[in-house]
Amino acid sequence: MAAAGTDAPQGVVAWAGPLPEVPLEEMLVRANGCGLVVVLDGVSDPGNLGSVLRVAACAGAAGVVLGRHRSAPLSPAALKAAAGAAEVVPIAREPGVPGALAKLRAAGWWTVGLDPQASEDVWSAPLLDEPVALVLGSEGRGLSRLARNRCDSLVAVPVAKRARDEGVSSLNVATACAVGCFEVARRRAGSLKRTKPPLTS
Repeated sequence: MAAAGTDAPQGVVAWAGPLPEVPLEEMLVRANGCGLVVVLDGVSDPGNLGSVLRVAACAGAAGVVLGRHRSAPLSPAALKAAAGAAEVVPIAREPGVPGALAKLRAAGWWTVGLDPQASEDVWSAPLLDEPVALVLGSEGRGLSRLARNRCDSLVAVPVAKRARDEGVSSLNVATACAVGCFEVARRRAGSLKRTKPPLTS
């Protein structure tokens, strides 16, 4: 049990090397037409990190970008929440999220921050049709000032008025990530259907 790091290893322990990190520049080259990257700005809960990795994998994202500081580590709790996705989704660790956003913009990617206070909603945001990095802030604090300033646009996931009136004004970061990622995936799927050539007899 000491080797497993849990009281319930279910009789199996495996040793593996650390998950490889991918340079951000390489991640963008590998994107190969996938116009979605997820950037986490100070997400510190390992469960949320793991859930975001799983969302990113299921939505077909090219990768997830983390800052080296103020970010949850890829701990056993994060890997458990990811349920295999951490081995599928490329992960880039950058010295700082604002610097990573600057690199993304220089490479031709739009940067869109999810912010519950934004005036534009995720359903009508035009930049989600383009190569886009979705930027999500930390639990409670949200996007940092520098990351917010580096975003091309801020969008919100609409919350029902009744919930807002009762003090429930935003989604969990992993849930908000799922909404944003699958809105991008939905638009990509619609675009593919519109441009698919007609069948020939």
